[in-house]
Amino acid sequence: MCGVSTVIATVVLFGVAAGSTAACDGHGESCGCEDPDVTLRCMIADASPGDTILVPPGAYHGPIVIDKPLTLIGVDRPTLRGGSGDILEINAANVTISGFLLAATGDSLERENCAVRVNAGSAVIEDNILYDVLFGIDLKNAAGSVIARNYIGGKDLDIARRGDGIRLYRSDAATIEGNVLEDGRDAILWYSTGVVVRENTSRRCRYGFHLMFSGDVTIEGNDLQENSVGVYIMYSKGLTIRENLLAKNRGPSGYGLGLKESDDYTISRNTMTANRVGVYVDGSPFTVEGPADFTGNLLACNDVGMTMLPSVKGNRVHGNSFIDNAEQVAVAGRGELIDNDFDVEKRGNYWSDYGGYDADGDGIGEAEFESRKLFENLTDHRPELRLFRYGPVHEAIEFVARAVPAVRPEPKFVDWYPMTTPPPSGAAVASLSARGPTVRTGLALTAVAALIAGLAFASSPIASSLRRAASGARRLAFRAGGES
Repeated sequence: MCGVSTVIATVVLFGVAAGSTAACDGHGESCGCEDPDVTLRCMIADASPGDTILVPPGAYHGPIVIDKPLTLIGVDRPTLRGGSGDILEINAANVTISGFLLAATGDSLERENCAVRVNAGSAVIEDNILYDVLFGIDLKNAAGSVIARNYIGGKDLDIARRGDGIRLYRSDAATIEGNVLEDGRDAILWYSTGVVVRENTSRRCRYGFHLMFSGDVTIEGNDLQENSVGVYIMYSKGLTIRENLLAKNRGPSGYGLGLKESDDYTISRNTMTANRVGVYVDGSPFTVEGPADFTGNLLACNDVGMTMLPSVKGNRVHGNSFIDNAEQVAVAGRGELIDNDFDVEKRGNYWSDYGGYDADGDGIGEAEFESRKLFENLTDHRPELRLFRYGPVHEAIEFVARAVPAVRPEPKFVDWYPMTTPPPSGAAVASLSARGPTVRTGLALTAVAALIAGLAFASSPIASSLRRAASGARRLAFRAGGES
């Protein structure tokens, strides 16, 4: 067995690189210490529980297995390579891995090739670079673990063939902080409670963070951009989501934040901008347990600020700023948003398209804000009609709605106390230019609007009213032409 210098609780390999046997005591030939991979394995085998191993610069190849409490610190960032399989497997509690470059796992989804796999007890994985990895850091039954200040870069694969940058399974009270994840699939929490997810960055992944069956989770201060979805939460409860930047998430789902059948959540001071949908709410809150608050958030320049299913009840949406979203709030299906409060204690939200005024200077408009635009009503049922947004057809349909009140839809919701100035939000965003209406073309375009709406709802009362309005418009236009 290789003898390695030990000082107190520190095992140090001095100057060992390829071809060196400086740390061996005459057994280099039998233990293979000429090979740095075997040398590192010897050091791990010889170390006592609780020892610290300083690993010098060089390239070492996995798989490397740690089965006792140890601290491995890389000096000048040595490289651990995986080749066709995993790189590092930890099967004991109280292990720390710091200062390494872990590169090139295998690419088998079936085997879930992984850079760092923790199978038991708490671990600290910090200040490492993981590059060209299928799965990054995988914790199973590793309560109290810390994943901090790592860079995790996925493989150059189609997103469906990538693995998760970070995955927790039944790993309570873990901390995920200050990591950068790029080009992976998800960072996912399964059946884990008391987890803190703080100040991480995610780019070009499927889900920035994905929670399933988890509870008492705090997600704060993260920068999640250019993913398919920023944060998606399913079947979880006890959630605090605050001061995150959720931007440019425009994949097939394209949600900044999605909630499905979750309970007891507070969503506050987040900035959601340039997403397909800022917030998507499906079946949440699932029960009456705990609050369901959206407050102090900025939802700006999204295709849709907030989408709710008509069955959703019990949300309190107040103190938020809805600025220049193409559609401020959408209902994904037929029906109205019943039993959701858009104002609390006589304080509603700021709406950039609110047309009212504040007569007494209290910051609250004198008239309610109603969401009842005809074009939005049509696109909620037939999303493909968004092709005509901001064009003459859009303007003509809204002209008809104003001119013929009978075709106006019922309000999707009412904010009885709309704010006239935007409240402070969690993240600073550059000034947002208003999307002004296009030139209104009057009666001549009403016929076009009727045609589009008629194609969408050929048998609906709205379509019949539009056709009658269009016919009248054509007669007026004909008379005007004859008189001239």
